[in-house]
Amino acid sequence: MRRLLSYGVGLVAGMAAGALLVTLFAPISGAALRANLRQHLADAQAAARRAAAAKRAELEAELRGDPAGPGHSGV
Repeated sequence: MRRLLSYGVGLVAGMAAGALLVTLFAPISGAALRANLRQHLADAQAAARRAAAAKRAELEAELRGDPAGPGHSGV
């Protein structure tokens, strides 16, 4: 358990150090970097929502007994 805790602390410390270095040496201003990161996060969240909705529809179709599922051509 102690090794896992040490690994976790090292991982978090490494991520913090990496984030600090990226922020310090980025070729764009801090405001632009933050805006860029916010946009990438929003894009990732939207993609995750779309994937979750598609998987949900697939699983609901499977529960209804439709083996083809939504969007399946049946070929």
